[in-house]
Amino acid sequence: MGLSIGVGMLADLLANDPEGAEWLNEGFAAANRKLAEAGLPPHVEPRELPPIESRAQLDGLPYSFIHHLRRAYAHRVRSPGWMAAPLPEGTDPTEDATLEDVASGFDSHLLCHSDAEGFYLPVDFEEVLFAEEDETDLPGGMLGSSYRLLEELVLVAPALGIALSNGQLSDAEAARLGASGEDEEGLYREIESWLLLYESARLSIAHKTAIVFC
Repeated sequence: MGLSIGVGMLADLLANDPEGAEWLNEGFAAANRKLAEAGLPPHVEPRELPPIESRAQLDGLPYSFIHHLRRAYAHRVRSPGWMAAPLPEGTDPTEDATLEDVASGFDSHLLCHSDAEGFYLPVDFEEVLFAEEDETDLPGGMLGSSYRLLEELVLVAPALGIALSNGQLSDAEAARLGASGEDEEGLYREIESWLLLYESARLSIAHKTAIVFC
């Protein structure tokens, strides 16, 4: 079992799994309710899309990987010159004091999101949107912006040794990152998570389609 991350999911489900599409549309309805409450425009998920080409080699991760990335982001926020090093095997990144401290501010779209389900939408808003205690229909209970997610991924990139040009990832660097994860050494957990999320955010914004965690 692990975390699957996809874009363009509704268009695919409408063609291949109508029942799944109905379930996803219910989640989008709950998300649009939260957007409306915040005075934000609704998200209209595309029902048809051209082929979407991600430069990430994976479309899913072990649940633990994203926590390694979140830890790196938290340290980069606290110390802008901080550089990541692999955690010793058996170390739980969720027990990191800096991660706990930064996450307690509830203002990071990378940190304040379920690691098992939920959406990032291509809608530009600053604050993470949270479901009320009695609202159980919003997947993951939190709603993030693809724009803010992309910004946070750009911020943490230097700490992982990822080279960007004006926030853009070149094809050559994407290929290097994809190859670096094959040996499962060094910062491969953080880098694989980063690349999959970066590509998801990039494609989400370009095609106006949600990032779906499931």
